[in-house]
Amino acid sequence: MTARAHTPESQDELLEYRLSLRLGPVHARQRLGIEREAEAKVFGPNHKTFHLENWALAPGFIRFCLQMSGLLRRGQNNSRHLTTTNNSFHVPDLPASFEGFRILHLTDLHVDMDEANLQSVIDQITPLEYDLCVLTGDYRRLTWGPVDEALDGMAKLRDAIRGDAYAVLGNHDSIRMVPGLEDMGYRLLMNEHSEIHRNGEILYLAGVDDAHFYKVHNLHRAGDNIPLAGISILLSHTPEIYREAAHAGYDIFLCGHTHGGQICLPGGFPVTLDSDCPRALGRGHWRMNGMQGYTSPGSGTSVINVRLNCPPEVTIHTLTRGPK
Repeated sequence: MTARAHTPESQDELLEYRLSLRLGPVHARQRLGIEREAEAKVFGPNHKTFHLENWALAPGFIRFCLQMSGLLRRGQNNSRHLTTTNNSFHVPDLPASFEGFRILHLTDLHVDMDEANLQSVIDQITPLEYDLCVLTGDYRRLTWGPVDEALDGMAKLRDAIRGDAYAVLGNHDSIRMVPGLEDMGYRLLMNEHSEIHRNGEILYLAGVDDAHFYKVHNLHRAGDNIPLAGISILLSHTPEIYREAAHAGYDIFLCGHTHGGQICLPGGFPVTLDSDCPRALGRGHWRMNGMQGYTSPGSGTSVINVRLNCPPEVTIHTLTRGPK
């Protein structure tokens, strides 16, 4: 007797079944359905959003312009020279056991975009000291198509990350990546929260699915069971839901998506942030309605592997009860 071959149809059915068990049937159907409907479209629903990464001519056009201006090689070199940025969150009610707690924040890696950039990220984080790693989405180069190369890159990265690694998905990521990412040791927070324990005290870490394109975030489901007095950190791919998150009572908000502009004017002024939020939230530390946030410019690149006046970074956030 020979084993029955798995057809693409049977593999899809198995994936959908596994996702429905993991996420619930409604979330799984919704995300998969939107992905199939929107695959490779340049314009989003009702033509309200524009996805430059899905325009086939975009990389060549941008590359040509940069070559003509003599900035292409410089931009490529910039994209592979990461910095480690240190940020502190001052939380007066932080449990004493979490004083000095360090969080490595990675985002917008686009690991299948440029192998040299991925290796730079690995080299940058290898000597760092941290207690927890969080990743805030966009692991794939494109917003559609195969996920295998992205998963291969994420596996290499996971080998370099010490300890627990919590992650959320971005608008470039397919929900089809969830089983593979979890199998390699990433703990996906899909409108969920997890408890981080230290010496009998707890820090609450919540995460939502993509709020930029797919609009499948659910702050209520992620945080309803977090105690009112608990200190909570929210992972979101995009800063766009800052107002919702602040009113929901989260203490700290970590995100990416904007790339800090990626290609900026002198002085770091972004040409575009591709995000429906105030420019003050486009990069770095910010405060809004009592909530502290940090928007990382990310470690990778999108559309073309260049950065100008906007260096890529990995971020170490330190939690402290001390005065600012």
